Amino acid sequence: METERFAVAKRNDLMRPYWLDQALKNQPATPCPALQQDTRADVCIVGGGYTGLWTAIMLKEQNPELDVVIVEADICGAGASGRNGGCALSWSAKYFTLERLFGVNEAIRLVKESEQSIYAIGTFCERYAVDADYRLDGTLYTATNRAQVGSTDGVIAALERHGINSFSKCALPEVQRMAGSVRHIEGWFSPAAASVQPGKLVRGLRRVALERGVRIFEGTPMTGLEEGMPAVVNTPNGKVTCDRVVLAMNAWMARAFAQFSRSVAIVSSDMIITEPRPDLLERIGLTSGVTVLDSRIFVHYYHNTPDGRIMLGKGGNTFAYGGRILPVFDQPSPYAGLLRNTLTEFFPDFADVGIAATWNGPSDRSVTGLPFFGRMGAGGNIFYGFGYSGSGVGPCHMGGQILSSLVLGLDNPWTRSPLVQGPLGYFPPEPIRYLGSLMVRNAIRRKEHAEDRNRPPRRLDVRLAKFAAAAGKADKG
Repeated sequence: METERFAVAKRNDLMRPYWLDQALKNQPATPCPALQQDTRADVCIVGGGYTGLWTAIMLKEQNPELDVVIVEADICGAGASGRNGGCALSWSAKYFTLERLFGVNEAIRLVKESEQSIYAIGTFCERYAVDADYRLDGTLYTATNRAQVGSTDGVIAALERHGINSFSKCALPEVQRMAGSVRHIEGWFSPAAASVQPGKLVRGLRRVALERGVRIFEGTPMTGLEEGMPAVVNTPNGKVTCDRVVLAMNAWMARAFAQFSRSVAIVSSDMIITEPRPDLLERIGLTSGVTVLDSRIFVHYYHNTPDGRIMLGKGGNTFAYGGRILPVFDQPSPYAGLLRNTLTEFFPDFADVGIAATWNGPSDRSVTGLPFFGRMGAGGNIFYGFGYSGSGVGPCHMGGQILSSLVLGLDNPWTRSPLVQGPLGYFPPEPIRYLGSLMVRNAIRRKEHAEDRNRPPRRLDVRLAKFAAAAGKADKG
């Protein structure tokens, strides 16, 4: 374990991404203290994002007497959970990947469960009065050039054959009205999706966890993990001795544990958000919380906000060598200019509207485009889950069900799922992974640039792009 690289000290001057910054201003809360002494717990969860918090809450729901501790290197939500695009999507579009890896029956089950997680997040917000701007307004998968037309037809047909299709094809005027842009020339709509304010959601999860008796130590990085029965999680000023450990560190796992160094590639998703202009949203017709995605490999995704802004993002930009968490991930997006141009292309009426903020963050892209879970340690009492591939808002709720079931030793569909078999593929070693990632990324850019101009792309670019397309679209949640 590379402990020195994971133990990142808390920085008071750290720039917070827009969503988390707004959540902290609108829902102020006293920071949880750092761990300053040794303690004992039944379960220690490392990481205070969606996965760790959902797991903690679900453990307490099933066993209120369980002593659960969370240690978080920064503050809860400082990672991907507080800076993603806020698109809570199901795994419907990943059906072919699910079927290829897990078989028809499990693929069907996972599509259904992924949709149920979308609804469950809304139910949770209502039950616990979590103001996360949750809007169950669906999602629109579109084409924005001729090459993308028909790209969704195959997976829709497969979903229809198995009786799990929630999508319906929209007439072109309806597509453009819902999306607020004439750039879209085809669209499929599903009601089984939502948009959220990610920072508000993760801070709401934190509040509920505390109310349920979860002990949270912020500003407390893990500096070492001692396997055994019990296990010991070491931190700078104290250790947690516990029966079971849950590693919920997502993109940070690849650097913390050498055995996972080739399990994921660390890649950015970059976002901008406009100043509020509800009058312009009304003019262009983008008046619901629908999430809109095009059919690129690294998709454009956007939705509006209740206060009248447009958030637009795109994945697949910055690739990190060796799985490092680069300083750029905590800075304004270096691709803000490109995103601004895309915003103007989609919404000419917003050409002169100011950009309120830009940001980016690391996502842990797996070979399959799906997360994976498992256990490690001689005693089998250390559990992990990561690899959400930039689409974790909804699936992290599933991750909480998987990890809480594993911790409790349950025999249920989650613990029997092939999702718990660990990584299902590995990237090549460095520098091949990094150089190959850049080569594929640049080929995709050239291919889609040509397609946007209705020109045939180079055959070599098409071949290279298939390496990324094989794992499905990513970087939108």
